Amino acid sequence: MEEYGKILIIAMPLFLVLIIIEKIYGLYKGEDTVPLMDGVSSVSSGITNAVKDVLGLSITFISYDWMVSKIGLFTLEADVLTYLVAFVIIDFYGYWNHRIAHQVNFFWNKHAVHHSSEEFNLACALRQSISTFVNLFTFILIPAALIGIPAKVIIITLPIQLFLQFWYHTKHIKKMGVLEKILVTPSHHRVHHAINAEYIDKNHGQIFILWDKWFGTFQEELETVPPVFGITRPASTWNPIKINFQHLELLISDAWRAEKWKDKFTIWFKPTGWRPENFEEKYPVNKISNVYNFEKYGTKNSLKLTYWSVAQVLITLIIVAFLFNNIGNIGLPNIFIYGSFIFLTIYSYSELMDKSRFSIYWESFRFLTAIAILVYFGDWFGLNSFFPFANYLIFGYLLFSLLINFYFVFFEFREKEEILINS
Repeated sequence: MEEYGKILIIAMPLFLVLIIIEKIYGLYKGEDTVPLMDGVSSVSSGITNAVKDVLGLSITFISYDWMVSKIGLFTLEADVLTYLVAFVIIDFYGYWNHRIAHQVNFFWNKHAVHHSSEEFNLACALRQSISTFVNLFTFILIPAALIGIPAKVIIITLPIQLFLQFWYHTKHIKKMGVLEKILVTPSHHRVHHAINAEYIDKNHGQIFILWDKWFGTFQEELETVPPVFGITRPASTWNPIKINFQHLELLISDAWRAEKWKDKFTIWFKPTGWRPENFEEKYPVNKISNVYNFEKYGTKNSLKLTYWSVAQVLITLIIVAFLFNNIGNIGLPNIFIYGSFIFLTIYSYSELMDKSRFSIYWESFRFLTAIAILVYFGDWFGLNSFFPFANYLIFGYLLFSLLINFYFVFFEFREKEEILINS
């Protein structure tokens, strides 16, 4: 946990700077691909995923280390060649993991959040799952275990391979010549994120596009078919925690309402999007029928709400950075209390971004939770040791945040409702 947290301390500012550069470049070119509310939601999703991973909130039934000890035919040294071999095997593993997530109803839930943005930018690369609590795909790494690649090589190579998937989430880099034949490029990945009929469920590769070409899932970006991004059942919320469980909620509801026992069981393993017969008529859900004619979510926001949302995510990043940099000092079980507060923070301000009146209750609960933490521990998880007025700073921020939330819910949102009613 602590080591991964230190890695993220370096990675988070780098990702944020690149997102800001993309935003500035888009404004300069007259093609802004990073709407602020969408960017805040994406970064917030990345925070929830990072906190979940750092806290180790997942279970692996069969660990890679155990597989190496039981089925490894050789014992390889952790040299450069071993890392290169591990990188290729992990990319092969990633391709199939990714493809299964797109093609099986149950596994789509863990991946839908990554496709939920109706934009395509570097920020949406941070939309990663928190809904996967059990890792079922370790067995795909059997080839690595067989040849005896050490567990520490896999542990180091996995995050590197993940971080290398960040750069190609952009509309600003066009086709890249000969690299298009070997690597996953922005053009390839725009196809993957598109909901056009020509593009759906194509280009699952993560680093090498060769897997798609070999296994029949490759599709080139066509000049005559501009990609349209998102998911066909739009999320219609900025709340990343809600997005993570929307598809699962629908599966549970459909399984419960299904009249045939066969449907109750098989719905989980059917192709993504499958529902029992006549359910689209009996229990309709919002679905995009024409990808070239639909209204994107949340495009009309006041500047005040937009800028406050940006401020909230930046403050949250500072709060997260303190956790990641002090995991050892904070210790168990307090890091889980801290992590829960971060999830509560993101849920609260993203509810406000959705203009939900319930956000005032979530913000009030967050305020009371933080006060309870300050009273119980005497300070904010040791922050007083860094500067003496930390308690006042935390309290002041939380009180200000509560008052701002109160203003939006009871003044700005109400005024807009009254205007709509009168018109």
